[in-house]
Amino acid sequence: MKLLYKTFSQGHEVAVYEAVELDGEKGIFRVLQFSEEAVQGVMDMANPERVVLEYLRAICHLMEYNHTSFERVFLIGHGIGTLSRCFSDRSFDVAELDEAVVDISREWFGYSKDDVRVGDGRKLMESEPPHVYDYVVLDAFSPKGTPGHLLSSEFFHMAASKLDHHGSLIMNLMGRGEQDRWMNAIHSTLSEVFPYTKCFALPVEGDRDLRNIIMMGSKRSIHVQLRHMAGFSEFAAGQGYIIYDRS
Repeated sequence: MKLLYKTFSQGHEVAVYEAVELDGEKGIFRVLQFSEEAVQGVMDMANPERVVLEYLRAICHLMEYNHTSFERVFLIGHGIGTLSRCFSDRSFDVAELDEAVVDISREWFGYSKDDVRVGDGRKLMESEPPHVYDYVVLDAFSPKGTPGHLLSSEFFHMAASKLDHHGSLIMNLMGRGEQDRWMNAIHSTLSEVFPYTKCFALPVEGDRDLRNIIMMGSKRSIHVQLRHMAGFSEFAAGQGYIIYDRS
């Protein structure tokens, strides 16, 4: 990969690369990457509107299939702006902790919408009125994974209060599937707040290998067509403990 830009922000390295191959596919791909090889966004330079990453294609399907006419989304975690760009005709309120990421998305990935606020996603969402969003989408990572204050019972209750009567929370996580104690805890906490939940994971070689996991909690039944889930398959999470804010 060819390094185009690199900076250090929020305690980790942020870099932009260009690659001529991605997961066996030839082309020209521009990549936003955090330290320790954590890819945060990919753009196909031959087709910039294409959604490249599997987890984002799966999230797009869940959003469209469960609420075709959804209008308003609160998104925590901006990346290169793929999700907001994919639904350019819908209203997004985007929270991004790292101002450098917002600047990079504009300079290197052509993001032009004026819908991103810099700050902690939980604090920004707390100031929103109740029952205004069709979806809350969580796609936020630090070098240690998804911040814990975005996975607690208190956060899930607050997110649910911002959703309308048919609203849903969708999360992109990294874990080890049904054998992962932390994933089980997240799911059990989510299930205490939302009456309907589903979990999906990408296949990996070993049962203990990290993989993308999507969890969805909803106020109404969740529907899915697995052929449109970009390789994700549904799994049943085990029973776990409830995650609370640290006192």
